[in-house]
Amino acid sequence: MSTAAETTLSIGQVSALTGLTTHTLRFYEQEGLFVAPVRRNAAGRRVFTTEEVEWLKVCTKLRSSGMPLPEIRRYAGLVLAGPGNEVERFDILRRHEANVQQQVDDLQEALTVIHRKVELYARRLDEGTADQLWTNGPECDPLPDAAE
Repeated sequence: MSTAAETTLSIGQVSALTGLTTHTLRFYEQEGLFVAPVRRNAAGRRVFTTEEVEWLKVCTKLRSSGMPLPEIRRYAGLVLAGPGNEVERFDILRRHEANVQQQVDDLQEALTVIHRKVELYARRLDEGTADQLWTNGPECDPLPDAAE
């Protein structure tokens, strides 16, 4: 039975598992986003472990949630440096978590406004009065706030 350390995946396999293109994987390597140097097989092709794939999944989520590449690189560098900088890593993640939470809150607020507009249009279309929307200035939504 082989161990995870013995199991390696090609760049194509990693691309399929992560959704990242091979170009992006090479770019991430050039940017120093891996927590260990990317190894190569006897033919000189990049090979990855399952742990590296999991790390890439974390990087992908950090990136898709708005963390800038330099900040991911900084975080990866701290992980690569090993024990002793956990507080710095925690601070990076905590700040990013706060940023993502603010994005979620902003999107939730936007969704609430959009949802109310959809309800307004649905109601006005059912009533046959949708043609009067925006005829006397901005649409107004007479629906009460959810808090009321």
